[in-house]
Amino acid sequence: MKTTKHLLFVFLSILCSQSAIGQDLLTHAYGRDTYSLNGEWQYIVDPYETGFYDYRFKEKHEKDPGAYWNPGIPKDKSSLIEHSYSDKNTLNVPGDWNSQDRLFLYYEGTVWYKKSFDYQKKKESNRLFLYFGAVNYQAEVYLNGKKLGSHKGGFTPFQFEISSEILKEKDNFVVVKVDNKRHKDEVPTVNTDWWNYGGITRDVMLVETPAVFVEDYFIDLDAPTATLKSKTKKAKAKGWVKLNGAKAGETVTVEIPELKVKQSIKYTGEATAFSLDLPKVELWSDVNPKRYEVVISAANDQLSDLIGFRQIEVSGKDILLNGKPIFLRGICMHEEIATEVRRANSEADALKLLGWAKELNCNFVRLAHYPHNEHIVRAADSLGILLWSEIPVYWTIDFGNPEVLKKAKTQLEEMITRDRNRPSIIIWSVGNETPVSETRTEFMKELVMRTRELDDSRLVSAALEVHYNKDKNTIDDPLGAYTDIVSVNEYLGWYIGLPSYCETAEWETIYDKPLVFSETGAGAKGGFHADSLTRWSEEYQEWLYEEQVKMMKRMPDNYTGLMPWILVDFRSPKRNNPVYQEGWNRKGLIDNEGNKKKAFYVLQKYYKEIEEKTR
Repeated sequence: MKTTKHLLFVFLSILCSQSAIGQDLLTHAYGRDTYSLNGEWQYIVDPYETGFYDYRFKEKHEKDPGAYWNPGIPKDKSSLIEHSYSDKNTLNVPGDWNSQDRLFLYYEGTVWYKKSFDYQKKKESNRLFLYFGAVNYQAEVYLNGKKLGSHKGGFTPFQFEISSEILKEKDNFVVVKVDNKRHKDEVPTVNTDWWNYGGITRDVMLVETPAVFVEDYFIDLDAPTATLKSKTKKAKAKGWVKLNGAKAGETVTVEIPELKVKQSIKYTGEATAFSLDLPKVELWSDVNPKRYEVVISAANDQLSDLIGFRQIEVSGKDILLNGKPIFLRGICMHEEIATEVRRANSEADALKLLGWAKELNCNFVRLAHYPHNEHIVRAADSLGILLWSEIPVYWTIDFGNPEVLKKAKTQLEEMITRDRNRPSIIIWSVGNETPVSETRTEFMKELVMRTRELDDSRLVSAALEVHYNKDKNTIDDPLGAYTDIVSVNEYLGWYIGLPSYCETAEWETIYDKPLVFSETGAGAKGGFHADSLTRWSEEYQEWLYEEQVKMMKRMPDNYTGLMPWILVDFRSPKRNNPVYQEGWNRKGLIDNEGNKKKAFYVLQKYYKEIEEKTR
């Protein structure tokens, strides 16, 4: 049998070009010397973008007192200023604006944020960066009236360096123009089945570094599958390190204290490879999420992180974790706290959502339909939950537009750069339910290829669609020829017939690859009870899950995972039934009040059975 191996950092292709190691993103921001700018920010709602454009709709001059990146303070009583920031109007950061005031419930447009702060660097020669976990969707960032830069993409981090000429010890103010309007040529596009939460939705901080610092790194296991056991006496690791501000010849030290491993190398001026000999290493897995501290030092900088050593690969029809077949007992999840109708943004939020997944007996979560915040990914590392991470190439983006492809690649690179050292992520996804055409397939193929250039250590997939027919449902999406696994969304019993339709449903795929069902489900209003034929009742959803489970038990032998849609009800303006939906997608196994529906226990039982068989 031919085996396709995906060692956890096949790094030679990554080293071939500077762009192959990301967009110069300062990684592992939480492990550095930081100063939080979270908290209350003043704001101005600006639906006409008056603060950005003049009356001829041209961008205002930097020193224009009427520009909203300036504080709006009159020089004297005769000055004409038509904007002002006030403590009467504040929004919490991190947080979406929609959940903080009914004024913003359905608002999509521009809001200006302003935060004042004092800051003195610990050392004059140090460097300072303004770091954002994410802003949805387009951010224009200013400090003390000077533009630092802009960023597009609502779910990935970015930062700007602050020069000493701009920073003051007292009375600094940062202003961010946030625009979450949807456009046809953006990623995602105008049509999505989730709410477009606007705002500075993730942490904001100042990050102080020495003049020379560790910007990025990658390290993981390098061992043939045949040698993998729960512990290995001798193992090897490979990786690379990238410095910022360093010249060739700088000494870099990589250390894993618990394993008493320490290696020094000479920096080459670009991403520099290294290898380590490791004694008796415990492998990270869903049942043993063992992590090791890794310390990377260069000049006056030291970066510490927690990593796990593990391998994920495909062998024939199986997905292998550390050389052993694994079944993905999964669930899909949005980055949303439904009980408070807001974006999830904290470690506590992450533990709440992933705790529900653990209670469901899941070992796998699909992070839909965009990269989730870093708290969720790191919590999954600690809990032993495997992850699917996805960029928002969703439904009907403009596949024929080269600029859209460029934007998708940028988001892909930012996602991978941030999380390539997170052992929980085993699948990078390049999109969801994209309609089949030659143009679309070429677009998606480009993303698959780019993913492998950036990180060939994980599996690559996308949520595909199915050709339904009466006799047999066929999986033949041409994109499946390029992905490592075949992942399909199916809704038999909800959009296709009644749940009884599953009783005789047969499946086939033209690909000799592992098959996972990346979505299935039915809507139910929590607390609404009726007979099983009544749509929107918990009983209908329960019946569908019962029939789905029976159907899954008849699947071909390449069936290796299931991730129903979805863990919790979530807000969506596409769902407008005034009785049962009210602006919510009701396919959650937990309702928006935090109550578990009857179908939750059907899936929980099924996963328990699988867990007991595979242990």
